[in-house]
Amino acid sequence: MTGNTAAWIPREYAQLEVGPAPYPTPGPDQIVVRGHAVAVNPLDWVLQVAGPVAYRWLTYPTVLGSDVAGEVVEVGSAVTRFAVGDRVLGHAVGSDKDSNSAAEGTFQQYSVVLERMASPIPDSMSYESASVLPLAVSTAASALFQDDLLGLRHPTATPERTGEVVLVWGGSTSVGSNAVQLAVAAGYDVVSTASPRNFDHVRALGASQVFDYTSPTVVADLIAALAGRTVVGAIAFGATALPACVQVVAASTGRKFVVAASTPVSFEGLGEPDRPRFALPRTVLRLGAKTVAQQLQARRAGVTTKFVFGTSLKHNEVSTAVYRDFLPAALAEGRYVATPEPLVVGTGLECLQEAMDVQRRGVSARKVVVTLP
Repeated sequence: MTGNTAAWIPREYAQLEVGPAPYPTPGPDQIVVRGHAVAVNPLDWVLQVAGPVAYRWLTYPTVLGSDVAGEVVEVGSAVTRFAVGDRVLGHAVGSDKDSNSAAEGTFQQYSVVLERMASPIPDSMSYESASVLPLAVSTAASALFQDDLLGLRHPTATPERTGEVVLVWGGSTSVGSNAVQLAVAAGYDVVSTASPRNFDHVRALGASQVFDYTSPTVVADLIAALAGRTVVGAIAFGATALPACVQVVAASTGRKFVVAASTPVSFEGLGEPDRPRFALPRTVLRLGAKTVAQQLQARRAGVTTKFVFGTSLKHNEVSTAVYRDFLPAALAEGRYVATPEPLVVGTGLECLQEAMDVQRRGVSARKVVVTLP
């Protein structure tokens, strides 16, 4: 029997511990992936420092991690798109309430991924580059294309231009850079924000205009730039992004809808070993208060806001529209870029705790990756 090893989170708030793990068995619509590279997302360290509050259903010990790139080693009985030996990227959903499965976390050598949440990758693409995509692609796609969110047209190889505009606040972030590409591939014009050092990067992804999100006049500048255009909605990345997007969308012509992809309060300080005793409940109270305040602001402005969950597309047609119908050919033909650039911090499961700490402290236009031997 094939052995497996995982970086376990053994109990609430604990550091990762590397140890033996069961070899996973795929369900009918799942594949088993031998990981060669895994990426770290903010969700991973948030679950470590605030999991019992954020995801109360989690049972311990468990295995975190959403992003994996590697080789298919086993397929379920109903799988038709993949065969053993295929190079793939996949978005694992083990932390979801309806999964709650250590086998579906990627911080291990062998992990289980739904067929509809995976895509083949070209031979020219490294596993490290491919691993930055899954959760970011899923979150961006959910926000843009799900009927209960922006509900835009799906991406294609030859999109017909609509003349309509999507505002992506935070275009150099992991999710934002994928939102820019997906929206352009669906036929929309994209106006975005970023820090000036990342302007060229966001334009290269397809944004027609990029504004400095730190500028005191950025809201007024965006409103002026969008005057006379039809705005189909906005996606807000960053703790302070939602109120700004609400102002811009409220003053523009078009759909008054903003999808929030970030919480209004940062959990970063909760990862420090010397955090105050009541830091977590205070953070939760601040989160609740700010969320209510932002919702009231949006309601007064006539704008609908909704939070996006990056795994929600697994329940609808958006997963296959992106992972089956669009992404494989787009990657193979170079029409879609794996972005942001991977920041490889080490090799081996033992490096994952350090990788989460690096991600928590913050990186710009990069995504933290660990390679697996």
